[in-house]
Amino acid sequence: MKQTQKDMDEKDMNEKDKKEKDTDELNKVLGKTHLSDFENYRRENKESMNDGVESFTVYLKDLLSKKRLTQQTVFLRADIPERYGYKLLSGEKHTRQRDVILRICYAGELSLAETQRALKKYEMPELYPKIPRDALLMIAFNERPGSILEVNALLKKNGFEPLRTSGLQN
Repeated sequence: MKQTQKDMDEKDMNEKDKKEKDTDELNKVLGKTHLSDFENYRRENKESMNDGVESFTVYLKDLLSKKRLTQQTVFLRADIPERYGYKLLSGEKHTRQRDVILRICYAGELSLAETQRALKKYEMPELYPKIPRDALLMIAFNERPGSILEVNALLKKNGFEPLRTSGLQN
């Protein structure tokens, strides 16, 4: 049976998830950890901890490398200014606009699971299935209907705001 890229991505995520502990597991470990052991705790649970934008940057660059995509290609596909994209990935700039991160993830061919993890690492809310626009985006990440422009057309067709690149976001 031939493995698809999606199957391989899910396998990679499952292997990573085995190393990564969930919040309940971390809480149990913390309950038994003394202040003097914090550095050991941090080192041993590095895969499970959110270290903000740096964590996101390393994660995304690693994924793009595995997918053999250049940052330039991703920024062009995401339809965001290249300079701005590089500043976001270097940590020089930070955005509070989840749509910008979603554009980068979609253009970078991230799976839904990889996108959820990227959002979490960027300290943004994950896509939530009870929010209609998010639900449609989740389907788009699973089915890959085409480019960002086609995703935006799909959003508009269903009465939602397109993925934004800049400006104010509600």
